[in-house]
Amino acid sequence: MSLSAPGEYRHLGTTAINGAGLTAMDAATPAWFAAYTTPRHEKAVARHFQVRNVEHFLPLFHTVRRWKNGCKVPVEFPVFPSYVFVRTSPRASSRLLEVPGLLSFVGQGRTALAIPDVEIELLRSELPLRKFEPHPYLVVGCRVRIARGPLAGACGVLVRKKNDLRVVLSVDLIRQSVAVEVSADEVESC
Repeated sequence: MSLSAPGEYRHLGTTAINGAGLTAMDAATPAWFAAYTTPRHEKAVARHFQVRNVEHFLPLFHTVRRWKNGCKVPVEFPVFPSYVFVRTSPRASSRLLEVPGLLSFVGQGRTALAIPDVEIELLRSELPLRKFEPHPYLVVGCRVRIARGPLAGACGVLVRKKNDLRVVLSVDLIRQSVAVEVSADEVESC
């Protein structure tokens, strides 16, 4: 598996993301769902989906870690720890629970809730075009909309890290977020 530069986008499989407007779907209609995995088993679950020809999306974050002996090693971690996004019908989702490492689908009670296709496509197509990193889920903060650029229309929370502006895009269903760098002229108040 080749590694990319830190902050670059890489995924296993295809598509997925965000929690506003989640709905239960018709049992035969394929939709995107958040699959909750055993900790640190996201890549194994994605490989099982790939072998079974199940459409899935696992965004990975690349970084460099320093081991105790001083060596710097490039590593990749899931942007959303313990989650893999999968496109399937609700009826077929119970069959996927047989995948080793897959614990459940995120939803209400026993009903898996679908993630809007638009949100998944936005993350899938536009995330690779920007520098990004995982970010803690935020409840409070200034909501902004990205007005220009590839992520135009996306809403999130504006934060500052050193001298850079970032918009934190959140997936409410799984309480996870990703911070995307933006310039000041690209954002406006929601």
